[in-house]
Amino acid sequence: MTKEVTIDKLIEMRLTAMADAFRIQENDPSVKKLSFEERFGMLVDTEYSSRKNNRLKRLIKCAELDQPEAHIAAIDYQSGRKLNRDLIDRLAKCEYISEYRNIFITGATGCGKTYLACAFGMEACKHFYKTKYIRLPDLLVDLDVARNEGNYRKVLNKYASPTLLIIDEWLLLKATETEQKDIFELLQRRRKKSSTIFCSQFVQQGWYEQLGGDASPLADAILDRIVHDAYSINIVSLDPSKDISMREVYGLDKSLRE
Repeated sequence: MTKEVTIDKLIEMRLTAMADAFRIQENDPSVKKLSFEERFGMLVDTEYSSRKNNRLKRLIKCAELDQPEAHIAAIDYQSGRKLNRDLIDRLAKCEYISEYRNIFITGATGCGKTYLACAFGMEACKHFYKTKYIRLPDLLVDLDVARNEGNYRKVLNKYASPTLLIIDEWLLLKATETEQKDIFELLQRRRKKSSTIFCSQFVQQGWYEQLGGDASPLADAILDRIVHDAYSINIVSLDPSKDISMREVYGLDKSLRE
């Protein structure tokens, strides 16, 4: 069997990285001094790394993170916000996901909730967890359209299946009766099977009223499915007089760059 035939077969089997590495080996005199096992191991390592990298790229793309440039290492702890660095570093290890625990990130507009959530989402992708970012208003619209088009269960499963779901703008507006039912169905499906990050301008104590309060039979049921053993990060300003938007800190506000 000629070398070209071997390369063609590798490509046919979709082992393209291995095929490229084999070509490089054939043109590198120093590699020919290695044993067969060493050369073969190098080829396997190249293909393995390529597949892992491609898988990571697909996960990041499918996550549709609002701020895909967000990274844990880039979090600004000197910006005048109260942040628990030890907790954030611990959560970045993604053990909470394997434990099916949730994260609540609360704070005022511009305090960096979305950036932090997307940084956690990026770490989840690096650990090869299927991740999905969505604003709650968009999620509810998707479910409403799906209900009218007859594919409600399919769309509901789209948001129930990710190992990590990031819901931004959580309860920014009071949920209607139908929206409460949609939220309940989604969280019921995700319960003890996955993790969810909730980003909200309201602290947890205010969620009950946003879900209908005493007038809603689902308010308690929804909270019961997410609050137990959840980690809470409330981003508050240490000196409101010196407040600047975290969008400016991270260079995300386009108007500030024009």
